[in-house]
Amino acid sequence: MSGALTKGALVEYLPTFPPTPVVTVFQYNPESMVHTWTQAQPSGKPGVESSNPLAVPGLPGESFQFTIFLDADDDMVPLGTALAQAAQESGVGTRLAALEMLLYPVTSGQSTARGAASPGGLIGTASAASAPPTWNLPNSTVPIVLFFWNPNRIVPVRVTTLTITETLYDTDLNPAHAQAQLSLRVLTPTELKAANPAPGTPANLAMVAYNQTFVTRREWAKNNTAGPHGSIALKPPH
Repeated sequence: MSGALTKGALVEYLPTFPPTPVVTVFQYNPESMVHTWTQAQPSGKPGVESSNPLAVPGLPGESFQFTIFLDADDDMVPLGTALAQAAQESGVGTRLAALEMLLYPVTSGQSTARGAASPGGLIGTASAASAPPTWNLPNSTVPIVLFFWNPNRIVPVRVTTLTITETLYDTDLNPAHAQAQLSLRVLTPTELKAANPAPGTPANLAMVAYNQTFVTRREWAKNNTAGPHGSIALKPPH
């Protein structure tokens, strides 16, 4: 393989307006990744009740699990950069903190760790200026995160678990080497609708990302036609 390797990343959007992305680029891409799909079962008992056994409540569930590796030594090269200074002061602590913050809720009016304040009025009930619908807004929410693997796979996710294994420390006991195991659950457009995806909001950007990735997946599936050497004889039942 030649050329620069694309790096994966997690792009966090805080509930500010306009939304400002906070990009956490993987220092090294994971060596492997588990991509899991699940299909919810229809209601009722197929064959006993009237439910269609092929019915589904919506889009399939999707999740990712992988481990990324962090090394403060590599961050110290080249010297004089902000990344090198951070590595000298806290090892990989800043990288770990960026991952940890993905699980913390952001409350209304709270000053975020990035120095931006969330807009007020995120608690209570909101409605359109003219008429319903209305929706209840929670006291706090986690930020919307996009999992970026390459331009063909960008999906909105919620970080469900984060397990950090620190394997080496500096003289101040800052972690110098670490592994971070991440589990991500992909958010569907149906779920994102509950987050009020008005134009320009993080929820809207998340829906756009999901739909674009879905379109790419559908087009790739169409192109997966058997060629002359890969065709098989199929005889449908009659």
